[in-house]
Amino acid sequence: MGKTDGGGVPLVTVHGIGGACWGGFAADLPWYLPGYGGTALLKETSFANWALALKAALDAAGMAQVDLLGHSIGGMVAQEFALTYPERVRRLVLYATTPAFGGKDPAFAEQFLADRLAPLQSGVSMLQLAQQSMTSMLSPRAGMAAMAEVISAMASTPAAAYRATVTCLTSFNRMADLGRITAPTLLLAGERDPLAPPRTMQRMADAMPDTRLVTLPAAGHLAHLEYPREFAAAVHGFLA
Repeated sequence: MGKTDGGGVPLVTVHGIGGACWGGFAADLPWYLPGYGGTALLKETSFANWALALKAALDAAGMAQVDLLGHSIGGMVAQEFALTYPERVRRLVLYATTPAFGGKDPAFAEQFLADRLAPLQSGVSMLQLAQQSMTSMLSPRAGMAAMAEVISAMASTPAAAYRATVTCLTSFNRMADLGRITAPTLLLAGERDPLAPPRTMQRMADAMPDTRLVTLPAAGHLAHLEYPREFAAAVHGFLA
């Protein structure tokens, strides 16, 4: 599966909370959220600082403009980056993501954090947490190798990075700004994704000026591992 598309413009990917587990899908720069993949955790974790850190990584790699693909919370980072540095993004792929953390009631965020962080506070290891949480997110169709990859990616994530990322997630809200994203955008949804369902991504498409929504039939939140050929075809067809 190819990397650079669009006349030599590099492809950059931003992973989700579970860590970078892209299977056979390749990118010129698979960027890690700070704290993941052996990188340093930021002094202050925020979407603005994540976007700034991504810009620094592109500058260091000599990438003036990129195609940017973000998965789940990585899609939120991609939205933040495209809004903050629009000149740096040629095309944007927002995959299995939303424009805001769900729930207007603060109690929703509090309960979400309590549920997500309670296992760690009770002494569960990141490996155990990965085994408990990731197995239910990936269908048997993906195979044992994909399951091992997602568990390994999350298990290798420091608990501090996971805590910071989950907490930061609850602060995201760019719903009112979707109309300001100028880059041509592919919205990619899994038909059976409970976290970013097609109806939510359709509402995103309706609010954005230059979008295309593609729904992968029968796929869940990790469609790139369950239906890798279809996922790659949708992404590279859009970026070409």
